[in-house]
Amino acid sequence: MAVQELYERDFFKWTQHNAKLLRQGCFTQADIAHIAEEIADMGRSDRREVRSFLIRLIMPLLKWQFQPDQRSASWKASIADSRIQLRLIFEDSPSLRRSAIQSIATVYPYARDLASNETGMPLKAFPAECPYTFEQLMDLAFRPDK
Repeated sequence: MAVQELYERDFFKWTQHNAKLLRQGCFTQADIAHIAEEIADMGRSDRREVRSFLIRLIMPLLKWQFQPDQRSASWKASIADSRIQLRLIFEDSPSLRRSAIQSIATVYPYARDLASNETGMPLKAFPAECPYTFEQLMDLAFRPDK
């Protein structure tokens, strides 16, 4: 079976086969087109993961700030977990830090929607723009008090 056909039929086997070819220096036999595509997809996947953790971080921060009487250990744990996950990602891929900073404005409306849905508070109860800086979002001790 040709290496390109293997890509469609058994992705795991394709990855192992191409890794072996690359380690052996057999570049002309490797499925370079699909390898390049998969590497690009990995980068997009990492960026999506950062955005997802930002949403999961901002949403409980909004709830913490705007529903102080409902604060819980679970919100605190969720905030801490998202920060830790983001820090671990940035350790492996420091360039994603810049992408995260640029993504805050993009992901904030989703976090705001989720906070509104979970709290039952109207959307307009939350700021139209993210009230937290990137530094605050990443600060393990920061929790907003209204």
